[in-house]
Amino acid sequence: MYQTTIAKPVELVGIGLHKGSAVKLRLEPLNQNTGIVFYRSDVDVAIPLIPQNVVSTKMATVIGKEGYVISTIEHMLSAVYAYGIDNLKIIVDADEVPVMDGSSASFCMLLDEAGITELKSPKKIMKIKNEVIIKDGDKYVKLSPSSDLQYGFTIKFAHPVIQKQDYILKFSKQNYKNEISRARTFGFLHEVQYLRSKGLALGGSLENAVVLDEKKVLNPEGLRFPDEFVRHKILDAVGDMALIGMNFIGNYEAMAGSHDLNHKLTVELLKNPENYEIIELVGEKTKELEKAYA
Repeated sequence: MYQTTIAKPVELVGIGLHKGSAVKLRLEPLNQNTGIVFYRSDVDVAIPLIPQNVVSTKMATVIGKEGYVISTIEHMLSAVYAYGIDNLKIIVDADEVPVMDGSSASFCMLLDEAGITELKSPKKIMKIKNEVIIKDGDKYVKLSPSSDLQYGFTIKFAHPVIQKQDYILKFSKQNYKNEISRARTFGFLHEVQYLRSKGLALGGSLENAVVLDEKKVLNPEGLRFPDEFVRHKILDAVGDMALIGMNFIGNYEAMAGSHDLNHKLTVELLKNPENYEIIELVGEKTKELEKAYA
């Protein structure tokens, strides 16, 4: 199995969640062993996708370099990771990735349009060897060894529509597209009002998020899944785990996880080389590992 990139450049225009302005997103192929690189075309700054370039995890995963940032990268990365793309240039002309409909479905469609092409170098994946866990009170995120890839998430909200939700994704590209990609980000009306008072979430609307008041969902079309909330948390986690730098084999588990805990998990994982093994997917021994990214 070989490294991949997209077959042709593709682009779209969408609204940025926080500033509410139009953002142009363009994807371009990259050569093998280059990885995922973000590029701000308006300021001519490239930001490689590595944990050291994460500058904020307060409301989204934000990367930065030389004082310039790109916010809300996790939905785009979630689709890129699910498609098993190893090398890609992600270009934006502003400081955030467009939010689209609040899910990763639009980015999946964009990648389908671009197509995937193989390169000449073997694909590398990370096999988790030791359990790594980050805790914050009752909250935690954890990676543990496994022969396949699985994402399990639990959330608890004191809200009549959400309450407690659990979901386990047995990972494959198709399972991700069917079960996870359409799940939208969500927020509470009082939070949106507060954020707007601070000049944030200016692009947020019922077109790109599930919004709840104290009792109900305000979106007239309702939910896409009864448990859309926890599914979106998995979508975010898939994107945040892309900061590892390659696809991995192991189990991800979270209780009320967040962008901040996910970032700390990637840092803790990479801190000790004994936590993982990097495998090139060549030969018969790797056939089982290849299935998740076929």
